[in-house]
Amino acid sequence: MRYKIAAVICTYNRVRYLKNALESFKTQSIPTSLFQLIVIDNNSTDDTASVTKKFIAENPALPVTYYLETNKGLSEARNRGWKEADAPVIAYLDDDAIADPNWLKALVDFFDGHTNAVGAGGKVIPLFEDGEPEWMSKYLNGYAGKVDYGVPAKVFDEKMKYPAGCNMAWKRDILEKVGGFNKNLRFRSDDKYIFFEVKNVSAEIWWVPGAMVNHVVDHERLKFDNFKKLYLKTGNEEKIRLNGSVKKLAEYFIKLCASVAMYLFFLVKGQPLKGKYLFLAQFYTFKGYLMKEVFVR
Repeated sequence: MRYKIAAVICTYNRVRYLKNALESFKTQSIPTSLFQLIVIDNNSTDDTASVTKKFIAENPALPVTYYLETNKGLSEARNRGWKEADAPVIAYLDDDAIADPNWLKALVDFFDGHTNAVGAGGKVIPLFEDGEPEWMSKYLNGYAGKVDYGVPAKVFDEKMKYPAGCNMAWKRDILEKVGGFNKNLRFRSDDKYIFFEVKNVSAEIWWVPGAMVNHVVDHERLKFDNFKKLYLKTGNEEKIRLNGSVKKLAEYFIKLCASVAMYLFFLVKGQPLKGKYLFLAQFYTFKGYLMKEVFVR
């Protein structure tokens, strides 16, 4: 293959943030001969196409390619990304994320030194545009995209979750072997899906702290309607991923009950909003699991 690593950005109507994501590849610390950047436009209706093509024209030294994927859904876009890649390692970056200058170097160095590794996940640090909201707590790190398992590098175990879709990398051949991402998961849970599918083949999925990105958390994401919709989608797509598992439903119910106790705990501490939003996150996840379908776009 021509490159050592391919960075894939899947995007849909996020041109405001996509610009910064693209710009972060101009300062990557590895030679441009070692990586390619692939932008998968998931049928956007904004200026994504023109902005990306302008970036390509203005940066001829960067190996950037634009593709339009008309089949809607994040999994469809991610599958298109690895299939178009000309590299053995596929690294995914969200369109509202900014890659650290050493992001690709950290991943290339890791996979060069760990030839048996099939996947990796790196650190994600939220950037709150309007400051961290009062209701945010460590229990809602997933909503802001925060991921930090410290140092050193280590294999993902039962105490950790899974590589965040905002910053994950997979060997191309392992993605092909497991059939890629689940096309039925159009918005949430496809990063969890691919983690467990790959883990069934190999446990060599690693936490790589040096592979860091920043995730922009804008005021729109923090609006209550978006908060509600995201957790409804989370529950609903977990239902799809697990084929309506009763065990998972019971788990969500237990977490919902536990969130009531946590609500009271935060209330006693004088932090009622933290308790309220924690409860609502569990409530809408549980409700989403019970729903037939949650509108995605």
